[in-house]
Amino acid sequence: MSASAYVFDAYGTLFDVHAAVRRHAEAVGPDADRLSEIWRAKQLEYSWIRSMMGRYQDFWTLTEQALDYAFQRVPSADTSTKAQLLEAYHRLDCYGEVPQVLKSLKDTGAKLAILSNGSPAMLEGAVSAAGLDGVLDEVFSVDSLRVYKTDERVYDMVTTHFRIYPEAVSFQSSNRWDVAGATAFGFRTVWINRSGLPDEYTDLPPAAVLSDLNGLKALG
Repeated sequence: MSASAYVFDAYGTLFDVHAAVRRHAEAVGPDADRLSEIWRAKQLEYSWIRSMMGRYQDFWTLTEQALDYAFQRVPSADTSTKAQLLEAYHRLDCYGEVPQVLKSLKDTGAKLAILSNGSPAMLEGAVSAAGLDGVLDEVFSVDSLRVYKTDERVYDMVTTHFRIYPEAVSFQSSNRWDVAGATAFGFRTVWINRSGLPDEYTDLPPAAVLSDLNGLKALG
């Protein structure tokens, strides 16, 4: 069955989460890559822990907290770059194939949307920087629910808004845990495994695995 809607996770799927540090790597210092990895890992960890505790803080707040922690873990990193890194995170680079792939999917008549943990302002900045404003039909942020993925209420935002069944949604994410959550909800899922990572959550498999978004249209 052809998808009625193509829904994309934002960070790591459409937008390169390591682009902010890469943009200022020389100023950050020789351990810039390690800083970026810790920053991302803690950003996600904080969202899961906050959801489990029922003590929501928006994703931008968690992003800043995670960067502060990463600086403590990487003492060689220049903390004076914090403001530059946060500004860069507001306007992350999208992956090279993203604009053309999304345009080709839009031409099929399907709805296109982002479903993200990101706060509205973060998503607005990234979407604008990538020039995707005119391609997307909707940008869903968990901020309206005050809970993070993989809570099923997050995925339900899509089906409720578009008035479609879960199986009519093709959901794409680079995060295997997100794919597992969306699969459990009933979406047809595609894992965008950009880094060639081993599979996890094998009881909740994706319908397909791609190394990037190219090839998505051919899946139907």
